[in-house]
Amino acid sequence: MDPRELRNAFGGFATGVTVVTCENDEGQAHGATVNAFTAVSLDPPLAQVTLGRTSRACQFLEGQPFAINILADDQLAVAWHFAGRPAEEAPAWVEGPTAPLLAGAATTISCRPWRTYDGGDHLIVIGEVESVDTTDRLPLLFHGGQFRYLSAEHDRAPGIHWGGSIDCPTSGWFDAASFRPLAEPAPA
Repeated sequence: MDPRELRNAFGGFATGVTVVTCENDEGQAHGATVNAFTAVSLDPPLAQVTLGRTSRACQFLEGQPFAINILADDQLAVAWHFAGRPAEEAPAWVEGPTAPLLAGAATTISCRPWRTYDGGDHLIVIGEVESVDTTDRLPLLFHGGQFRYLSAEHDRAPGIHWGGSIDCPTSGWFDAASFRPLAEPAPA
């Protein structure tokens, strides 16, 4: 299997963008941008993240509590920061129930270690969910090798999806509540 072809195929699945956070060996907050996050089970409450074996976070996670920070759509700089392109201003941390959390995340899922599995060049880490914090903030997405957005504001932005076109269905040109067809359909 050609690795590039497989990577492109995997990239055809839109995902949310998360930063998995934990403490390093010195007790300091550490994070890694990860889009391989999956809900596993409601009973018991389990969540899974998958990290490349060469990542530093992978070394800190085995058998340790961690948190999954689902990034909000205004946290692109945070995603890049923990993907290896440090921001000028480091992201803000807050104390979490099991591991450090990132301030401003759309959702946080705090986990205790449950199981770890071999995933080839990745480590599959499943955590038992101890606590969640949800907001109404929209998530940052990743698809086809690019960050993406759900918000109407981003849909109207030049160069994003509709390219600022007035044809964008979220641009306000079409009011579904007041729309009436020109003619009623004929009875069948």
